[in-house]
Amino acid sequence: MREAGTGVLGLFGGTFDPPHIGHLRLAIEAREALDLAEICFVPAGNPPLRDAPQAAAGHRLAMVERAIAGLPGFSVDPGEVLEAAKPSYTVATLERQRRLHGPARPLVVLLGADAFSRLEAWQRWRELFGLAHIAVATRPGHELSVGSGNTTLDNEYLARQGTAADLAAAPAGRIIPFAITALEISATAIRERLARGGNARHLVPDAVLDYIDSHPLYRNPHGH
Repeated sequence: MREAGTGVLGLFGGTFDPPHIGHLRLAIEAREALDLAEICFVPAGNPPLRDAPQAAAGHRLAMVERAIAGLPGFSVDPGEVLEAAKPSYTVATLERQRRLHGPARPLVVLLGADAFSRLEAWQRWRELFGLAHIAVATRPGHELSVGSGNTTLDNEYLARQGTAADLAAAPAGRIIPFAITALEISATAIRERLARGGNARHLVPDAVLDYIDSHPLYRNPHGH
């Protein structure tokens, strides 16, 4: 068994608005497929490339903490939430993770194929490869569409494509595709269901649903 703080660390960022079963399944399957020592969830504080989250950053952090409580190998990084007043850029988060873990530990950012295809819009995106590996989750209808054209991202993908076995051999620099089970669960649909007074049990962890009900979040008082 690996000691804490060693081995390949997966970093799973997102708004988690709210965290749901699909997020947990992706993390579990990524850990198995990529032989990761642990996965750290990184709730976005102020994501610059998408609409503002409906729940405040502190609530989303609290929900992630409850979603992963008791699950071995999972942790949460509150850094982006603590700095929610400024935009949450992945490159800055990786720089902070490097300061925490040192230059030698392999880090791997977990992305969906859709997010990876838009990587060139990210802040200082070319610097990501010097800070971490990138693992791209694919599923039916969301396959990897890069590598066949002549964009800068295509060229990076062709030069850096590897396998899970490459992750432990270097601290950063590879792009690793891996397949996950297709679960058509979206935070948007969950929020819409909750807003109209619907039941989201078994779409989100029970502890998260209890938190949503007790605060309350996402409920539309005129939804009934």
